[in-house]
Amino acid sequence: MLIQNGFKREARNAAQGTGPVAASKGLRAAGRFSGSRAGSFLRSGEEGQGLVEICLVLPLLLILLTGIFTFGIAYINQMTLTNAVGVGAQTLQVIRSTTTDPCKDVYNAITKAAPNFNASNITMTITMNGNTPITANSCSSDVSELSAGTTNTVQATYPCNLAIYGRTFAPGCTLSATVSTYEY
Repeated sequence: MLIQNGFKREARNAAQGTGPVAASKGLRAAGRFSGSRAGSFLRSGEEGQGLVEICLVLPLLLILLTGIFTFGIAYINQMTLTNAVGVGAQTLQVIRSTTTDPCKDVYNAITKAAPNFNASNITMTITMNGNTPITANSCSSDVSELSAGTTNTVQATYPCNLAIYGRTFAPGCTLSATVSTYEY
């Protein structure tokens, strides 16, 4: 009888009926006690390596993703402000002959175009006909200031917040957008 696993004596005893047949793992483990089995398990392979790698990489990955999201939000705020200032400039161009308070109308158009912004943090500056810039949310102006054939400029600023986990990366950061229109 040919035994391939090398346990000839156990196979012979089993064939003669003098002893039980045991699996090869059982024969090897029978001589060990439980303390060496646990030590052998801990030294045998790389079962815990994945957990250690995740513990080392996960915080760095979360910081990187949070930074990407924070700068993404700042970029979206910049695009929103640019769009809102464009809406304000268009409003100024349309209402040039029908308003008595162009600053208030433009400010209202900007705040409506940027609903996620805190309206009290938006600083607006209007330059009409190349005159002195007006930095106010309300101004009484002659309609003659908004005459055809002139350039009007609307500028707005808004504070940005680039804080990641309580640490501010750009203190005093402000977003700014400027749009100039030509009055026809």
